Amino acid sequence: MAESWSFLDAFEPNFRPLVVIELAKGTKEETIKWFTKRIVDKKANGGAQLLVKPLVTESGDENIYLIGASHLRLLLGAETVGLVKECNDNSMRTFTYSSRKTFKDFADDNHNFLTMAECQYIIKHELENLRAKDEKMIPGYPQAKLYPGKSIVRRLLTSGILVQIFPLHDREELKKLRQSWYGRVKVGYQPLDEIRCYFGETIALYFGFLEYFTFALIPMAVIGIPYYVFAWEDYDKYVMFATFNLLWSTVILEVWKRICAIMTFRWGTLLMKRQFEEPRSGFHGVLGINPVTGREEPVYSSIKRQIRIYLVSLPFVCLCLYFSLYVMMIYFDLEQWALDYHEENESNFSNLMLFVPSIIYAVVIEIMNRIYRYAAEFLTSWENHRLESSYQNHLILKVLVFNFLNCFASLFYIAFVLFDMKLLRQSLATLLITSQILNQFAESLLPYWLQKRHKKRMKKRICSLKTDTDLSLVEQVNLEKEMGTYFGTFDDYLELFLQFGYVSLFSCVYPLAAVFAVLNNITEIYSDALKMCRVYKRPFAEPTANIGVWQLAFETMSVISVVTNCILIGMSPQVNALFPDAKMDLILTVALVEQMKLAAESLKE
Repeated sequence: MAESWSFLDAFEPNFRPLVVIELAKGTKEETIKWFTKRIVDKKANGGAQLLVKPLVTESGDENIYLIGASHLRLLLGAETVGLVKECNDNSMRTFTYSSRKTFKDFADDNHNFLTMAECQYIIKHELENLRAKDEKMIPGYPQAKLYPGKSIVRRLLTSGILVQIFPLHDREELKKLRQSWYGRVKVGYQPLDEIRCYFGETIALYFGFLEYFTFALIPMAVIGIPYYVFAWEDYDKYVMFATFNLLWSTVILEVWKRICAIMTFRWGTLLMKRQFEEPRSGFHGVLGINPVTGREEPVYSSIKRQIRIYLVSLPFVCLCLYFSLYVMMIYFDLEQWALDYHEENESNFSNLMLFVPSIIYAVVIEIMNRIYRYAAEFLTSWENHRLESSYQNHLILKVLVFNFLNCFASLFYIAFVLFDMKLLRQSLATLLITSQILNQFAESLLPYWLQKRHKKRMKKRICSLKTDTDLSLVEQVNLEKEMGTYFGTFDDYLELFLQFGYVSLFSCVYPLAAVFAVLNNITEIYSDALKMCRVYKRPFAEPTANIGVWQLAFETMSVISVVTNCILIGMSPQVNALFPDAKMDLILTVALVEQMKLAAESLKE
């Protein structure tokens, strides 16, 4: 590959903009010249060997730059990042430029061999690997220190010189994708391969999991409707449904693993080698030598990090959990007040008042979840984790623990302390439906409405410009740079995780939980698709082989579901009737069934 770089020229007659870089207004000229020179410089000189073109508007500001690359440069970059492509013999292999003719659909004049998402991922990789050589600072900004091996783009971002970097939408491809994805209401599968080609594997896997989970909920919904209709007033006839719940919550996750492996093998990411993980952009410390790479970079004591985690973060999380339980007890006081009011008045209004405490509590839960999320992000960032994966794992753990207790503690209390199945059904229904309505509004409807208003203002402003530059490109870049940034699938998976908890833990006492989950997920597919295509900037593709730590989170919830449903079965009057005089036998039988189920799950692993 080293010989191939010498034939690569920075000139490309048909420049195709793929990525946009926005610098801060007033960025010094020497900084811009140095940065753009490093982008176009040859690899041998420490550059990225990419193409740069300023986006010039009537105002004359040159703080926005378009980044592209020649076809040959992208092919060599595909080898650098280790993309896996299908060969002519239908096998999957890591792409190499020297053996390019052996790959399916490859031709020297076929510029569609690499998807646009893959091209943008390659450019992002090359930009992030632009490293300082002998510079001690960013030219023009002596306070922005550099050292050999430091990522230039990360330093520009943390210094505020580089405002943002994002991939451009392809209007024609996006129009086709929208039409096949959510352009019309239809019963069928999503175009996951097309989503993957446009947005990358991480986004495609999320929508694949959302679709699969929705289909997996259908048997629960089909069984739940007649169960709900014919046993509505008899809250104790839930044994059969709880037994089905036991099997369902485990089987669907095992089947998903296989479906996920099939998809990622076809996409080439299952066999893709994991890239060496660079330090996070927010990581800071004293300059030292990395013992693994031998490069000079910030070093931070792991002891200091552990002190921050165990002496600050952990007590704070425990305090938040205590506050959540305190709010829960206030909710039960409100429930008792509503019940007393109903017993005194017994009117239609008093009937409605029975649902008011649950609705208020559901709204409070959503507000607390969102406030805690910001606090968890601040704390996790303050802990100063070196790697992005470590940061994400600690953040997910904090958020999941709080959300689990905040959303489900009241249901466990009602089921196993109050033993009130009627209140459990009412609370579950109210929490589930209210949270779904609030999430749909906050995550899709509100951002879409705000984006639509902003788009109208931007179009009026852009149409008033008089410029010789391609107006459609100027308009597109200006519209997209003002769009919201999509911060990943964290919130989307979290919503599905909580929904899985509502359905798998206590839906045996409210069989319509799966029905509402299916209806919510159908609208979620369309609203999330709309959000990705119309509301947010296009995210960079991120190759991945699975849904990551969320698989473990769902499996943990499945184990809790097994324990919960076994206890509910043991509490039921039907099972108690089998052991009228031997409560210990009943406890041992339930414990045995529970352990056998958990053992079966561990054997599958």
